[in-house]
This record gives sequence, C-alpha cells and structure tokens, in this order.
Amino acid sequence: MGPLPQPAGPAARGISIFGVPVRFHFTFLLLLAFVAFLGFEEGSSALGHILYVLGLFAAVFAHEMAHSFVARRFGIRTIEILLLPLGGVSQLERRPERKEELVIAAAGPLLNLVIGGAILGARSATGTLAPLTTLTNATDANLIERLAAANILLGLFNLLPAFPMDGGRMLRAWLSGSRSEADATRIAARVGIAFAIAIALYGLLARDYFLIFIAFFLYLGAAQEGLTMTGRSLMRGATVREAMITDFRVLRHGDTIRDAAQLLLASSQQDFPVMVGEQVGGLLTRADLLRSMAAEGPDAYVAGCMNREFVALTPGMDLDQAAPLLARAGSCALVIEDGKLEGLLTTENLSEFLVLRQIGQKRP
Repeated sequence: MGPLPQPAGPAARGISIFGVPVRFHFTFLLLLAFVAFLGFEEGSSALGHILYVLGLFAAVFAHEMAHSFVARRFGIRTIEILLLPLGGVSQLERRPERKEELVIAAAGPLLNLVIGGAILGARSATGTLAPLTTLTNATDANLIERLAAANILLGLFNLLPAFPMDGGRMLRAWLSGSRSEADATRIAARVGIAFAIAIALYGLLARDYFLIFIAFFLYLGAAQEGLTMTGRSLMRGATVREAMITDFRVLRHGDTIRDAAQLLLASSQQDFPVMVGEQVGGLLTRADLLRSMAAEGPDAYVAGCMNREFVALTPGMDLDQAAPLLARAGSCALVIEDGKLEGLLTTENLSEFLVLRQIGQKRP
C-alpha cells in the first residue's frame, strides 16, 4: 500500500529499522498468525512455517521501503511505516504532488513483482522450479516458490484501482488531473468500498473466510481514506490560531506531581505546559503524570517527569500542515510564537473545531 501524509493511528506496536520507526497494525499480526496456523495444518515443517512468515514480513517491508526510497528521491522524508496485511502505510512529512504520488505509489507493487518474477526466473533457469500446481499445498520443497507467488500476489493486489491500495492512490493521482483532490479521493474511496463489498460477497458464497477478512480490511481502509479527505477539506484555509485552546493552566518548574494531580482533577485539561520563568521547559501529559505518580510518588518534581521534546506549532501555521505534527506528538502540541506560549492544540479540540466548521458550512 502507498504512503499517507497523516499518522498511522493506534492499535500498533513498533520497532526501528534503518532509522525509520516501523509499527505493526494488529491486523498484520493477525494475518501472520492465521498464515502460521494454516501452515501447521498442512505439510510444512515448523522451520518452514517460520521462514514463510518471515518471508511475508520481508515482502511487505520491502514494499514499503520502496515507497520510502522513491519518496526520498523527491525530497520527501518518511516519518514512520505502519505494516498492514497487504502492504503498509508510509507516513510522509508532506503530501506528494500528483506526479510524485503516481511514481511513489507504483514503486511498492512493482518491486514485489520484480522480486517474485526474479525468484521464479532463477528457479526455472536452474531447473529447480517446483510445479506451480503444488503451491496450494505448503511444503518445505516449494517454500521459495510460495514466497515468490506471495510477492507477485501482493504486487498485483496492490495495483487494484481502489483505496487503500496503491492502485487507488494512482487512480486518485490520475483523476486529480481533471478534478479536485477531494473529488478524486471520494471516487477512489467509493471504488475501494465497491471492491470490498464484491470480495466479501464472493467470500461468503465460496465460504472463503480469508477473502472476507481481506474485504473487511479493504472496506476500513477505503472508508478511513474518505474520512481523512473530509477532515483535510475542513481544515483547508484554517490556521492553528482558530482551533487552539487559549484558556489553559500551566505548571511551574518547581511544582510536584501532587500539584499536577490536583490541577488535573480541578480542570478538564489533560496536558500541562511546564514553565521555567516565562519560557516553556516541557510538557507533562496525563500519561506521564500517572506513570510518575506510580513510580516515583506524589513528591517527585514535574521537571523530572515532563517531556522536553514536545511539538511546537505557530499560531499562523495552516491547520492541515499542523495536524500531522499534532498526531505525531500524541494528544497535545504547544502553540508558541516569539518564545511566548500562546495556546494548546489538542486532538480533542481539533475534532470539535472540525465538527463545528462542518456544521457551519452546511448551513445556508
């Protein structure tokens, strides 16, 4: 799957590979478990199951790294990769232009096709190619051929012209030549939902539960892309100043966790800037507060528990540019101008702002 400019979202665990944070969506882990279970039901050895699952992981990771490498050629840095069952999502620091998106989206599936084709070609040239008719039965003898077929299927499936597949992003980029980005995204998302429904119906008729799982994944991805585009449209033209919280509480450098807990209970605020004089020294989140209360006790100082690597925004920043930074920060970003704290931008307040803006746009 192709790159997205917004963050990956929750329900994932991660590691870092080549300096790029890589997270695993729970559906990806479910797929690996499902594939391993099917393998144990068949004739492959335990080592064969492990190698096959690792090979699937390598195929998906190579797919996403291809997106990231091509994006880098366009000067776009990859912030994070989220691995999903049939590809993944590369979170980029900015949204690619139309032509850039076409090339970046095509890179992943093309690499899988090249890998699969090269493996089968090499096996055929050496006379060691297992009959392709045997690939439905997992054995150690056809492990390499099954991995080659998995790469080819991954590449072909991602070329489907429907979100959230790479083909859907290529379709949107092509449609953007004659339509607005919002209209192009809605069309590609609707095509993705139609594909998902068709696959689910066929899976039900054929009693193929794996296809139903894939259809569910496609439907969620297409629907999420449509919602993301709606949110981006609502943010267009707005600034951080319009959505930020200006009535907020702060903590001082010498305050304790007990002071922070009392402030948490006395207000609806969840995250607190920590001030050192008139400057911001850090940010104490609710999670940091609770963790420190449990580990160090209420008499610990907030200065030792706060996050000094907080995300800072400016009031005049476009909201659609600030939203990815906010999501990367977690639940709260600080709005600072000329060294002075002007407000907070939280995910909750941003959601409320978008709901109010949507209602306002619908009124005549």
